[in-house]
This record gives sequence, C-alpha cells and structure tokens, in this order.
Amino acid sequence: MTGSNGTESRNIHTFPKGWEWYDVQIDHWQSSRIEELRVQYPYTAEWFDLAPSLEERNYLSVRFRDGVEAVMMGTMIYKVMDATADNYKLEQFYFYIDNNVLITINLDEHTRCVMTNSERFSMLNQCQRPIDGMFVLARAILHYYHTGMDQFEHNLRLVESEMRVHNRKSLMDDILTARFELLDWSNLFIPFQELIAASKEGYHGELDHSPSFQQLQHRVERLGKLMHHYEREIDTLVSIDDAISAFRGNEIMKTLTILTVIFTPATVIGAIWGMNFENLPAIRTFWGFTAISGLTILWTGGMYLWMRAKGWTGDLLRVKAKNKNL
Repeated sequence: MTGSNGTESRNIHTFPKGWEWYDVQIDHWQSSRIEELRVQYPYTAEWFDLAPSLEERNYLSVRFRDGVEAVMMGTMIYKVMDATADNYKLEQFYFYIDNNVLITINLDEHTRCVMTNSERFSMLNQCQRPIDGMFVLARAILHYYHTGMDQFEHNLRLVESEMRVHNRKSLMDDILTARFELLDWSNLFIPFQELIAASKEGYHGELDHSPSFQQLQHRVERLGKLMHHYEREIDTLVSIDDAISAFRGNEIMKTLTILTVIFTPATVIGAIWGMNFENLPAIRTFWGFTAISGLTILWTGGMYLWMRAKGWTGDLLRVKAKNKNL
C-alpha cells in the first residue's frame, strides 16, 4: 500500500468545537505514523490490525466503546476525477471516528485539496463532532458522482437518439455498456448509503440537528433517485430494442410468406411445364411460351390483388423512409 503522493505525511486540523482531524498519508501499515496513532488512540489498535486485509474492499463497523461512545471505522472505495477532468480513477481511503477525532488515511490528493479550500474548511469549522466532519468529506466525494452522472446522462441521451433515428443492430452493445457503467456507479454508491445507516445506528437521534448529516442525506437521496431513474430508463431501452427486434422478425417472416404465396403460381407452372413428357399442352406450338408466360403473370398478379383485397399485405411490401423508428 502506498500513499497517494508516494510520501508519508500527517496534517492535524483542530476545529473550534474541540475535535481534530488527522489527515495521514502512509506507504505501509508498519509506518511510524500508525504507531504514533496506536499509542495516542489505543482503541484504534484493532482497526489498524484489520486494515491491511481490507485493500480493494469496502468495510464499515460501528462499535460502542465502554458500551456508550459510538466509534466508526472502515474503508471506502470511490471514484475521483483525475487531473484531466474527463476521466475517473478508483481510490481508497481508511477512516476512524470517535467523539474526539476523525482519522483519514491515504485520502487522494485532489479531495484533500478540496477539503482544505475556504468553503469546505468553513463547513468543517461549523461541525460539532468528528462524525459531522466525515459527513462533509463524504458529501465532497459524492460531488464526483454527480459529475459522473451528468456525463452518464449525456452518453445515454446519445444512445437514445441513435435508437430513435437509426436502430442499428449494435445499439444493444451500447445499451449494455451503459448498464454496466451504471452498475459500477451503483456498487460504488452503496458505501455512502451504508454510512448514512451506520451513523443512525451509532448516533440515534443526535443527528436530527446536524446540518452536515442532513446535507449528506439529501445528496445521497438525490443520487439514489437519479440512479434508479437511469436504471428504469435503460430497462425501457432494452424493452424497446426487444420489441423492435421482435417486430422486425415478424415483419420479415410475413413478407417472406407473402412473397412465397404470390410466386406460388409461377412455381407450380414452372414445375409442371418443366417435366420431361412429350404431350404437355402447347409445348410444340409457336404461341405456347407466350401463353404460359402470360398465364403465369396473370395468375401471380391475381394472387397479389386477391391478398391485397383481403388486407393481408398491409404495408409490409412498402419501402420505409430511413429516419423512421422501425
């Protein structure tokens, strides 16, 4: 395990309400920074022992020290916007929260900068407890998810436009790509929902008057609704594609059936007059070929007109414009 910038550091932020935030960067779990925290906060020992096994895993535990004081510890995998501002990469940080301290380990550099800007730091200064600071941090990380959902929506609208105008066969690949992308975002969103639930478990009614908790909860609800909406939208696109495929399949089969029936007279006449017999009618007359050809054309045309009069052809044999949905 390495720190986000490849070097070890520890920043300690003290806030007016008396709690502290330890922003720690380490290269390995045997770091002297970890040993200092073990000594200063003995209850972290179990968490630090477990942490090395949690790489590339989400984890959250709520404990009650002395059966009273809530303690939360865990790790979170999340997506963060990289330096190019158009791609995302996976990051993971570890956290420990009690009534006096918030400890974060290996928070990515971009989010660290965001958390120390004037707006976020002002919010941290208003926080009553370390758990409130964690809510501010989680809400800042969720901003990346909002940006990701905006880009996801843009891509989804392009797929919908392609489906409406062209209905390419490869559109299902695009739809499935969007579905897997949304699934990835949804899986990474679960830890934030779990954080909300775990906070209620640990702090009960104490969160009712916490602005930072309410703000985080509203952001989680917004994102949850967005993802649910996009999930239903993708399901609708899949259903539309299935319906179009079924309709086209039926249309093709009906068209082939109609053509088969229309050309049945020509097939019958060709089969009969193609036999190797001496005494077939009109086979030796000069007008025989003309008569049989005329009979074939009349019979075929009559078959088509009869089916059309019955309403069995509909518009199946008509050519559709390219920009039609089907």
